[in-house]
Amino acid sequence: MKLSFHGAARCVTGSKHLVHTEDGKKILLDCGMFQGHGAETELLNRHFGFSPAEIDAVILSHAHIDHCGLLPMLVKEGFSGPVYCTEGTRDLANIMLLDSADIQEQDIRYMNKRRARKGKPALAPLYDTADVEALSRLFVPIDYNQHTSIMPGVELSFYDAGHMIGSASVHLRIQENGKLRTLTFSGDVGRYENSILRPPQPFPASDYLIIESTYGDRLHDTAEDTEARLLEAIRHTCVDKKGKLIIPAFSVGRTQEVLHALSNLELDKTLPDIPVYVDSPLSTEATAIIKKYKEYYNAEMQEILSVDSDPFGFHNLQYTRNVEQSKALNFIEEPCVIISSSGMADAGRVKHHIKNNIENPATTILFVGHCEPSSLGGRLLSGSTEVKIFGEQYHVNAEIQQIRTLSAHADARDLITFVTSSDAYALKKVFLVHGEPDTMINFRETLQKTGVKDVEIPDLHSDWLI
Repeated sequence: MKLSFHGAARCVTGSKHLVHTEDGKKILLDCGMFQGHGAETELLNRHFGFSPAEIDAVILSHAHIDHCGLLPMLVKEGFSGPVYCTEGTRDLANIMLLDSADIQEQDIRYMNKRRARKGKPALAPLYDTADVEALSRLFVPIDYNQHTSIMPGVELSFYDAGHMIGSASVHLRIQENGKLRTLTFSGDVGRYENSILRPPQPFPASDYLIIESTYGDRLHDTAEDTEARLLEAIRHTCVDKKGKLIIPAFSVGRTQEVLHALSNLELDKTLPDIPVYVDSPLSTEATAIIKKYKEYYNAEMQEILSVDSDPFGFHNLQYTRNVEQSKALNFIEEPCVIISSSGMADAGRVKHHIKNNIENPATTILFVGHCEPSSLGGRLLSGSTEVKIFGEQYHVNAEIQQIRTLSAHADARDLITFVTSSDAYALKKVFLVHGEPDTMINFRETLQKTGVKDVEIPDLHSDWLI
């Protein structure tokens, strides 16, 4: 058996890991989009490193774009096999990929206008809505903790990863030449103290483990700090400075966590009387889906539901319904909170809100998750005094803040708990993916101290015989 790593290798995004069986089958674990790599992003996303038509099946861990975002392009270039995932992942992936196609089509139109003025040829998006619709027919949902034969000699089971609705760690049992080999892919591991979701499930004892390492060398602040930090940011920006608080947040997971925290503040009667706008049609759809899967909520959320039928709602919350309402936010002079995607501020409506407010010192831009260093969010967090947005240069007069408590990714302690929840000593080899190189090196040392000796950090497009 061979593993090939075609994304999230020594970087955080673009998750794609290919399993080659000895009888010639090829199983792709995730098919994610690279994000936040600056000028290199487009090139990275244009080339898979393998032939899509040769893939027999895809197993999707969850619906974040850096894990599912290139599935329509895979279909466009010849893949026609099944895509196995949970039901929640299927529902979320469908709306997220349609949104991704729409954003690409809008961005390409904007770029092509500029290219035409310079006499350059037009560009095409990675995929369009027709490709997403073709993909949607290939999804095969499988429940958690269900053992399913997906091809001769290969059995698949999903375990709740606690990262977002439908997220799963992937466990494969592969029979080759009379010998059983077991492989687990963590997907993205959630936090054991998630404010909404159940904690990650243990995975079965495995020979090999592919594990994410996004926060493998640091600890998150406690969840209790989240509401206090949000309240402080709102009071400072909207009450004291009379300005706008702009929160770039991914539409699925992060936006709902922010809304839940704000809802709790209102229940405590501490939330200032400030309008809060969610400016993302995708967030509206995603919130409806997340409300549908209440069985995935943790025990605390189940208790909250007994007294609060909508843990993501409060009286000052408004959702924009169309582009006109989104544009109207630019002309609001009263203090307000705007929650908009994307979380790295590299695409979507939030990029326009930042452009229109970044030179105003009354504005605060509050990041609530990881940003790739070369993304707009990463550049703002690094302290850049000037940034280029849509080809124009802007002075950074707005305050830039970050809250790390809302991360849906496991920290170093959570990752060690996840690994040791199974039989860590049964592991023959561990592969670290989905992390920055320095973080991976530090996490490898931590794992080795727990007794996991053989830990590798694969390069992009590298092959490993196991």
